[in-house]
Amino acid sequence: MAPTAGHDIDYIAIGGALWSLGRADSAPVPPLNLVGDFGGGGMLLAFGMVAALLEAARSGEGQVVDAAMVDGSASLMTMIHAFRLNGLWNERRGANMLDTGAPFYEVYETSDGQWMAVGAIESQFYAALLDGLGLADDASLPAQMSRQEWPAMKERFAAVFRSKTRDEWTAVFDGTDACVAPVLSPWEAHTHPTTWRGRPTSRWTGRYSRGRHRGSPARRRSSPSRRRLRAPTRCPGSSSGAWPRTWSRSCASRGRSARAGARPVGMHGRVPSQIFTTGQVMVRVMPSIC
Repeated sequence: MAPTAGHDIDYIAIGGALWSLGRADSAPVPPLNLVGDFGGGGMLLAFGMVAALLEAARSGEGQVVDAAMVDGSASLMTMIHAFRLNGLWNERRGANMLDTGAPFYEVYETSDGQWMAVGAIESQFYAALLDGLGLADDASLPAQMSRQEWPAMKERFAAVFRSKTRDEWTAVFDGTDACVAPVLSPWEAHTHPTTWRGRPTSRWTGRYSRGRHRGSPARRRSSPSRRRLRAPTRCPGSSSGAWPRTWSRSCASRGRSARAGARPVGMHGRVPSQIFTTGQVMVRVMPSIC
């Protein structure tokens, strides 16, 4: 695909991730652009850059980080491949433990048209689930891992969940280890106490929308960063001339000629990276930026 254009959906399709997402007897469902662009692309690129920075700082050798969404999304499927090789996963979509095949790992509709997410895999969590559903003493209920009974068990659970509203079920399972949670919209999640606990937010206005900005999801409590990147006001090394609206080679050339050793930076103080339309990103990490 290198000579042609593509998007997230194309790369996770080639990488094997898209096929696995969806219910039995239905088409694969694109998971927004979370798996290719962000998970298999951006997050793994960031991890590679951190590793490259550490290596460059220790060895003094520059590094090249080569990340692609096809490779990244395929890497995220490693556990599923391991399950299959060990006989724990079959090749039918929607018939396995983690792809809505199991009654204890599913999303159920409530009486008010909302949804509850269930992830009670371990036996003690499954017991807590049955207790909350009022099925703990039901001797007719098959064993948890009776795969052939999973469709019937799902119907049974679905009927029970339809007897209460989402808020009522949330109250039932609040404080328990049943691994049951309400399915919130992205906009509801902004006000949920668990989502925002300990993470400061701020108002922001963007070009296309307005809303709240989430604090860092991976905070460093021992040494929080206080550094803020600011866009330069002029070309690096230039004694005159305002910073242009976009980065230009001429500006970079003036900076290098006026101040030896100055390195070009982007509009937000970042070292530019080269981005290809094939979902691949290559970043050069040099010891001078460590």
